Amino acid sequence: MQHSRALTRKSASNLALAFVLLPREKRDAMSALYAFCRAVDDVADEDSVPVEKRREQLAAWREDIRRTCENKTPEFVLNQEFQPVIQRFQLPFSLLDELINGCEMDLEVQRHADYGSLELYCYRVASVVGLLSIEVFGYQNPACHDYAVYLGKALQLTNILRDVKNDAERGRIYLPQSELAKFHVNETEILNAKYSERYFALAESVAGRARGFYQLARKTLPAEDRKAMVAAELMGSVYWRLFEKLEANRFDVFGPLPVKLGKPQKLALIFRSWLRFAVGATGSDYGYP
Repeated sequence: MQHSRALTRKSASNLALAFVLLPREKRDAMSALYAFCRAVDDVADEDSVPVEKRREQLAAWREDIRRTCENKTPEFVLNQEFQPVIQRFQLPFSLLDELINGCEMDLEVQRHADYGSLELYCYRVASVVGLLSIEVFGYQNPACHDYAVYLGKALQLTNILRDVKNDAERGRIYLPQSELAKFHVNETEILNAKYSERYFALAESVAGRARGFYQLARKTLPAEDRKAMVAAELMGSVYWRLFEKLEANRFDVFGPLPVKLGKPQKLALIFRSWLRFAVGATGSDYGYP
């Protein structure tokens, strides 16, 4: 697992942060899953490589993960480490393939016409990761599938609101074109990092949709699976605090400093999540009005 663990540590992502609450076997399994997700996402995001070359690389990853799921010998070292996890937790190729489909959308789609297109993207790159993760966490109630879909969309929409400036610098605008038109925001304004009250209204509208998914996740998580989902619940708490910070800043992400949570805040949330788990808290620490 050394390559998967190294990639997970190097990323220092919020997702990797949540693994600390898991027992060793599941922590290693999530590191292998995360490493695969990170690898295919990095292929799609490497703008210095021609699009056609990236498409070929993603096709190679798809074929190799297919071999991995079929219990054949994979070529890529990360998939070699991932294979026992796929077998142990019966992770389906269909979901791993759907994740790659999401990465391929980034090669072809620089704009999303409406929420339908954006939410398909969010499902593929975030909800699918949640659906794979709950297989590792273990669950009793099939409603956990809906929980994973809702929480994944909430987290991804929060990412999108946070990363508007960085995405614009790469020529990407994930906010739906239908919403830009509704609030009279020209995409040139976003590409030029121009903040306005019109942009605030646009971002607030998208945030309302994210808040709705947080609330749906909160309501949908079955009581009997709450302990098993402790790592996912930590993710929800971390991103909810980020969401609240964006909201407090009126979604102005165009300044020189990124909107993010500091290490002390994240450590406090880990402790809070562990404490809630230990005392048997019955509600989620996010998604409230």
